[in-house]
Amino acid sequence: MTAATLDRPATSARLLSALQVVHWRNLPLMAGLCIAAILMLMPFLWMVGASLRPAGEAYRLPPSIIPREWTLAAYREALGSGIPFVQMYWNSLVVAALSTLGVLITASMAAFAFARLEFRGSTPLFLTMLGGLMVPPALTLIPLYFGFARLGLLDSLSALILPAMASSFGVYMMRQFMLSQPRELEEAALMDGASYWTIFWRISLPQLGPALAALGIITFTTSWNNYISPFVLIKSWDKMTLPAGIVALQGLMGAASVSVVMAAATMAILPLLLVFLVAQRFIIEGMTMSGLKQ
Repeated sequence: MTAATLDRPATSARLLSALQVVHWRNLPLMAGLCIAAILMLMPFLWMVGASLRPAGEAYRLPPSIIPREWTLAAYREALGSGIPFVQMYWNSLVVAALSTLGVLITASMAAFAFARLEFRGSTPLFLTMLGGLMVPPALTLIPLYFGFARLGLLDSLSALILPAMASSFGVYMMRQFMLSQPRELEEAALMDGASYWTIFWRISLPQLGPALAALGIITFTTSWNNYISPFVLIKSWDKMTLPAGIVALQGLMGAASVSVVMAAATMAILPLLLVFLVAQRFIIEGMTMSGLKQ
């Protein structure tokens, strides 16, 4: 029997002891995270539970998440309220999808220019673009209104899609991700006579999968939840988006029918839940890698 064999039990014991120390040290942190997760889930669970309750039970004391009586009457009432929820669902989907596609195209191309192309004034231009992050979106609504009025784009979905396609945050995020990628392949392709467009399309863009997925999810969520812009730029109900429909339903039904409003909110949040469940790992990977720099 060798000395290495005799030393294995001692090594295993030390490793197990170290794991136990790490485990107990992380226990308060894990407990705090679990409590925070439960607190964050409570409003969503109550929303779903309230949408499945009969009218008036949502205010019953003591409050409960699980309904005492299950019914889909609130969903039927929301869809039959006279507000075109199906059309608003489609409008929100079109606006969110096209806005996301536009941001992915423009942000990736602008980020490639800032990260890989050397031109005079690139740094001041990039800092100026970052300054746009400090401007509240509500301040741009009046200039957008007059601009779209002159272009004849008011009361159209284009008025909601075009402003969303210019994302300073998207350019910054994609640029940081590109800076973390090695440049050897791009330099070799450039020496072989490849154009910058070829380098972007065939080398840089395929490496941006996690960042593109994370930016796409963030943009889709922001566009889907856009509340103020439709009220300013859209006048026709058949072109309104879903957040405006939920507010209109709340005004139509009043506070007495909270179950109907919660049913509409539950239907509105389903696409976002689906997107997050499918691509949540890309969000973490993309946001992590965008903060690294080679």
